[in-house]
Amino acid sequence: MRDFKPKVSIIGCGSVGMRYAYALMMRGGARQIVIVDIDRKRLEGEVMDLSHGAPYLPPVEVTAGEYSDIVNSDLVVITAGKKQTPGQTRVELVRDNVEIFKKIIPEIVKYAPAAILLVAANPVDILAYAAYKISSKPPREILSSGTVLDSARFRFLISRHCCIDPHNVHAYILGEHGDSEFAVWSKAMIGGIFFADYCCVCRQKKNCRRDETFKSIFEEVRDSAYKIIEKKGETSYGIGLALARITQAVINDENAVLPVSSLVSDYYGVNDVYLSVPAVVNRTGVREILHIDFNAEEEEYFRSSAAAVKKVIKDAGL
Repeated sequence: MRDFKPKVSIIGCGSVGMRYAYALMMRGGARQIVIVDIDRKRLEGEVMDLSHGAPYLPPVEVTAGEYSDIVNSDLVVITAGKKQTPGQTRVELVRDNVEIFKKIIPEIVKYAPAAILLVAANPVDILAYAAYKISSKPPREILSSGTVLDSARFRFLISRHCCIDPHNVHAYILGEHGDSEFAVWSKAMIGGIFFADYCCVCRQKKNCRRDETFKSIFEEVRDSAYKIIEKKGETSYGIGLALARITQAVINDENAVLPVSSLVSDYYGVNDVYLSVPAVVNRTGVREILHIDFNAEEEEYFRSSAAAVKKVIKDAGL
């Protein structure tokens, strides 16, 4: 196997892993992509299918590999993990996936010790913390997709309501990637105007009940995954694109500000837990975490989200 750069390895060829690989290829985000999965037959089929589009893509080599083939990877993305089954508690799911991580992480550290680790298996905040504990790598080198997708959903829904291009909406969903996440309405902006002020000039102001709209938009963000799973069985396209965006920030050393989940320290008094807050992402992983001036309500939401994640970590025995 030739060792092209940049090199990205993906652990897991399920729906998320393959949507991510496809998005990465389309964006020209890597010169070499290695995919590892225990289901070798399916893996080889997926790689064949992807590779046949090579004439229409930027140069990239995609291979079905073993752990030994991830050597010299710049980034390793973990999408492998069990899905929650009917009747299974969240703690039980965490325990199952931690056991999987206990097999995966040592192999990654063995063959790609210098790689940045990006966790995309759920629950991402807790599994990123598990990867940090198992690997003994510096916390800045381990991050998860966090609320990058949630924030994209948030921006999209605001843009649709206000009839504005989503590229010009800047807003975050922070905290846990899950039920305790929260919207930072106090810092949401459109074209440099705080959202609260934009409401006065918005084309929808005559037909908008602001408080109800805020509530409706956030609830749709929070519940999107449940609705998508109910309708089609899984979510994959959005997270695939979100992972490609994070990859771009790492590989290109962008110093991009993204709401990835990283290890927080003394953030409103919260310590030793992975949560999503705006972070500067570059070739070293998380260069630094930015401190947002929450209002009192948002600060309480943040603390509650931290407590919810920490409880699962404790109950799972991490």
